[in-house]
Amino acid sequence: MYTADENRYEKMVYRRCGKSGLKLPAISLGLWQNFGFGSVFANAENMCRTAFDLGITHFDLANNYGAPYNGSAEENFGKILDRGLRSYRDQLCISTKAGYGMWEGPYGDKNGSRKYLIASLDQSLLRMGLDYVDIYYHHIFDSNTPLEETALALDHIVRQGKALYVGISNYNRAQSEQIAAIFKELKTPFIVNQPSYSMLNRWIEDDTLDEWAKENGVGLSVFSPLHQGFLTNRYLKGIPEDSRIGKGASWLVQQLTDTMVARLNKLNDFAKGRNQSLSQLAIAWILHNEAVSTVLIGASRPEQIEENVKALDNLNFSSEEIAQIEQILKD
Repeated sequence: MYTADENRYEKMVYRRCGKSGLKLPAISLGLWQNFGFGSVFANAENMCRTAFDLGITHFDLANNYGAPYNGSAEENFGKILDRGLRSYRDQLCISTKAGYGMWEGPYGDKNGSRKYLIASLDQSLLRMGLDYVDIYYHHIFDSNTPLEETALALDHIVRQGKALYVGISNYNRAQSEQIAAIFKELKTPFIVNQPSYSMLNRWIEDDTLDEWAKENGVGLSVFSPLHQGFLTNRYLKGIPEDSRIGKGASWLVQQLTDTMVARLNKLNDFAKGRNQSLSQLAIAWILHNEAVSTVLIGASRPEQIEENVKALDNLNFSSEEIAQIEQILKD
């Protein structure tokens, strides 16, 4: 039976999620890839245990993780909980999401309706063997459903005791402002927005979503911090056959220009000067943004989690370093 490392809380950094009382680890584990159908269960379990042993208390899922068998990541996570991690339930922050297409028919497609959100969470809780999740997100803005309906459904779920907090994901600033106003009127514990964000994807800055979040006490839990592997050592010397681009992710290869490769190598050299890997630099840079509560990392093996957590060893940046990074990103 699994027993957690007794020193797991010594080095992890915990940040309040917005102005709420909930603290999240600066680095959280996302279960989008490598935890669902077709994944090696022993490896997935080892990654979850490694994460918790390092002080990562937040595990982020969604109803559709594990495609093509939607829900299989939640099923596997439920099994992982059963094999020792469940005894630490009150030390875990478990989140899941709903919004993308999930099951056949008009009620399970991509939407934000009351029927879909409530039914989907019931399914997620059953798959994971939980009475409640800590955070429940609407996964993507739905222009075909009134925001009032989506907000009321999430509020109802909290009042049922099936979620402690609610969040939104893939909402821009304007959309966030609109639903936040409804949550404020309802007194719903809305505490977090989950957008993509990295050195190479800074749309939340252009949109001023990060400024709005900080001003309004909403935490940001950001995903794709390594920009699908660009901000690692994977592509510094070409395209490995076992990489996402090597396997045919054409939308990524279009970004991997000679200019991009040169930029990545300059960032890698800069990281070495800070005694960091490129991925550690990328994570530390994100955490320099005060609006960010936690960075969601993905992993395919435990060693990647261990390496990424070492980003916390050097989170400080001088103004000169920030200026240098900005210049590299412009070149």
